[in-house]
Amino acid sequence: MKSIENAQKTNEAETVAHDSIEAAKEVLRTEAKSLLDAVDRIDDAFARAVELIAATKGKCIITGVGKSGLVGAKIAATLASTGTPSFFIHPTEALHGDLGMIGPDDCVVAISYSGESEELIKILPHLKRFDIPLIAMAGNGASTLASYGDVFLSIHVDKEACPLGAAPTSSTTLTMAIGDALAVALMKKRHFKAEDFASFHPGGSLGKRLFVKIEDLMRTENLPIVTPDTPLKEAVVVMSEGRLGNVLIVDEEKRLKAVLSDGDVRRALMLPDFSIEKEAIVYANPSPRSCQNERMLAAEALELIEENKIQMLPILDDMGRVKGVLHLHDLVEAGIKR
Repeated sequence: MKSIENAQKTNEAETVAHDSIEAAKEVLRTEAKSLLDAVDRIDDAFARAVELIAATKGKCIITGVGKSGLVGAKIAATLASTGTPSFFIHPTEALHGDLGMIGPDDCVVAISYSGESEELIKILPHLKRFDIPLIAMAGNGASTLASYGDVFLSIHVDKEACPLGAAPTSSTTLTMAIGDALAVALMKKRHFKAEDFASFHPGGSLGKRLFVKIEDLMRTENLPIVTPDTPLKEAVVVMSEGRLGNVLIVDEEKRLKAVLSDGDVRRALMLPDFSIEKEAIVYANPSPRSCQNERMLAAEALELIEENKIQMLPILDDMGRVKGVLHLHDLVEAGIKR
């Protein structure tokens, strides 16, 4: 009896899983079709919208209600991070004072699928009174919003992915995609480069890769340094205390003569004439990889470290004297990637 019940539960679970998978696939197909259908509607109106925003001396203000407002906030964030000063204003807040945030040098992108959202429609006459350029994004070209727009961009979809046809799904996906298209077109028009993007994202991985230099991360104090006549047993103690897995061997002028790594010590232990009393320099690398450019990007230094299969890169001045070290762990902790 239990085996029959277990089999029934298994079949029910498989049915539920199958239905969920098919529902997800149908959503993606429906939304993908809406995007592809919109491709043929990209015309001169889109080009005019790009020109209007590009010519704006002030900011591009995005506004919308409900789901359109949420999408609008994302569009504003994308524009702002890709070289177009932009922010989002809620129409209700605009009616209660935030209209003062919109200046004569600004432009507005207003989003409403129906084109009749009451809160949004109420602010349109005020925008026109101040002659603020308006880009209207709506699903209905005959709507009130469309009639106010200097440029109209259609976000019409034949079908929402929602099975009830009620929840904004395909339409919000298309609206966000049109916003992305505007941002990318503006990036290309302004010749916006990776360096420009990184300047707006200094804390991101790209910003770190393009701006963080060796001098920002290298260690300059309490370095594990010994002299050429230091016995190996003492050098190992300094290595342990330094916690860098390496010891720098320098002369009396602080010029780098060799580097002793923990790997060097392990390999030395296998030698038939090994002695811990010998000088550390006997077992050290006399030609270690180093760098004399502390202004080098940390990402480039990471390439040197990985290509040479080392953990620590000594940083030297033009006389070969040790100024500091850059350790692989410091690069990893700082989020530097190749």
